Amino acid sequence: MTTSTRICAGRVAVVTGAGRGLGRAHALALAAEGARVVVNDIGAALDGSGKAAGPAAEVVAEIRAAGGDAVAHAGDIATSDGAAALIATALDTYGRLDTLVNNAGFLRDRMLVNLDEDDWDAVLRVHLKGHFLPLKHAAAHWRAEAKAGRTPEARVVNTSSGAGLSGSVGQGNYSAAKAGILGLTLVAAAEMGRYGVQVNAIAPAARTRMTEQTFAETMAAPQDGAAFDAMAPENVSPLVVWLSAAASAGVTGRVFEAEAGRITVMEGWHPGPTADKGARWTPAEAGETALKLLASARAPEGVYGAS
Repeated sequence: MTTSTRICAGRVAVVTGAGRGLGRAHALALAAEGARVVVNDIGAALDGSGKAAGPAAEVVAEIRAAGGDAVAHAGDIATSDGAAALIATALDTYGRLDTLVNNAGFLRDRMLVNLDEDDWDAVLRVHLKGHFLPLKHAAAHWRAEAKAGRTPEARVVNTSSGAGLSGSVGQGNYSAAKAGILGLTLVAAAEMGRYGVQVNAIAPAARTRMTEQTFAETMAAPQDGAAFDAMAPENVSPLVVWLSAAASAGVTGRVFEAEAGRITVMEGWHPGPTADKGARWTPAEAGETALKLLASARAPEGVYGAS
């Protein structure tokens, strides 16, 4: 059994999409480490349809039953009003905000030729816009605090995916959204550092509603007596808790893969082989040069699901 270090004692954390799966695990872990938690979840189905207050309320009840402090928020954080209300819930209830964990999302998987415009818009809305708007409203509060001479030790943890890092067949909308979250993370870290805000991203792999069909075999729960459930969402939460805490000072603009007992720092795009003619290429020269450069370049990572 893991012993609490109270690494987040005194902090207030907001977690979106916290009614189930990874978000629920993060909310429970943050509360166990002393954070007061705003549990956001609109209670939608896997494809984003419908609403229900139950999932958020159930996690709040779990936290309180364990001796923690939490409040539910069931609003739509992909709207400006909903995101503003989420941040206001933390400030009105607890008088402060220290950490934002952006996690909400759902899937509408299709091959590109079968992907409807509505499915594209809906997935980018909840994942990418649903990261941007809570971040915008939280950042505005933290900037105001810093300008008033109360520079915070604020933390943002965004949720990308291996699909955002490498792509995933049948998930063009999801992959694009998750890649966009990585760009948003880098920009937010650069812009908000002067105000005491650190922004990082994780690319988790775990057994949740969103992954159980795609990875049914590899993510199956272990049989009774197994020592370690490698795909439990709770395995990802310790890194999220640390990134949410003041103890992570100096770590910003980073992307981590987290799966089972493994943590990997992702190094992103770096310049590879290059050639400079000092003048304009002809198409034939450009093609010949590109092939030479590719021959000495590192092969790209494979796309998930590609043969």
